Amino acid sequence: MSYFKDIIELPATGNKVITLDLLKNQNFILYFYPKDNTSACTTEALEFGELYDDFRTLGYHVYGISKDTMGSHDKFKDKYQLPFTLISDIDKSLLTEFDVIKDKKMYGKAVKGTVRSTFVFNEGLKCIKEFRDVKAVGHAKEVLNFIEEYLEK
Repeated sequence: MSYFKDIIELPATGNKVITLDLLKNQNFILYFYPKDNTSACTTEALEFGELYDDFRTLGYHVYGISKDTMGSHDKFKDKYQLPFTLISDIDKSLLTEFDVIKDKKMYGKAVKGTVRSTFVFNEGLKCIKEFRDVKAVGHAKEVLNFIEEYLEK
């Protein structure tokens, strides 16, 4: 599937702006998560953080993305000393393009929310793997295992 149909410029931690020009020249993992500082999202972020050096050794950058504000992202990143970049998609442009906003149930009510999903890209924005509707615990290791197996081929 083809992604990044539109030119993007999204704010990110470290006073960065994430653009297509930046992304197209690297291998990267883009993981979508619902909300900063929630139990499952924190677990997932910490696991990606623990494996960050392994991802970098394999040549992959890690980006977390949610609809949270930059203020929220900065606090979340600092609080947990996350080594990777968090992207703010307040207008939900990439969340919509990647089709990760779905109907969910929360406390018995139907709501629209972000479905935890991860996409692995090679240089040139080629998506080599989609993980949709994943569990937070153990997911980062699942992504790492996929990349290791992919690179062995």
